[in-house]
Amino acid sequence: MVSYTPAALKSELHDRGWRMTAQRETILKTFQNLPEGEHLSADDLHDLLREDGSRIGLSTVYRNLKMMSRMGILRELELAEGQKRYEINQPAPHHHHHMICVRCNKTIEFKNDSVLKSGARAAHKFGYQLLDCQLSIRAVCPTCQRSAIANI
Repeated sequence: MVSYTPAALKSELHDRGWRMTAQRETILKTFQNLPEGEHLSADDLHDLLREDGSRIGLSTVYRNLKMMSRMGILRELELAEGQKRYEINQPAPHHHHHMICVRCNKTIEFKNDSVLKSGARAAHKFGYQLLDCQLSIRAVCPTCQRSAIANI
């Protein structure tokens, strides 16, 4: 997994026959500057960019999120809210997974190196290049468990 700078993104885009646009650089920088644990939907990102004065269109946001997730720059997540969310794809020492409460949608992040190592071994075995390896666990948080017991 590569940690992307605007220059690295520009180089990879160029290798694929695409160009670095101001919108792509803005999206990359926005995700790099997000607080740890924050995940954005396309609509969230679009709203955030517009608040900062960007005139980027929603369809451009969707296209670039999809492209950047396919390149392994962003992680596309399907959390409990039912809407795809995105975060920067961190290199191994910062790599993490998600546990989501199916009742209240509370999401926590946790690290587990064995999941990443297992994914890397499997990718290598079949000649693939690992871009991302993520585990999402659906569970019921302690608060919701206590609430369910109290309602019996």
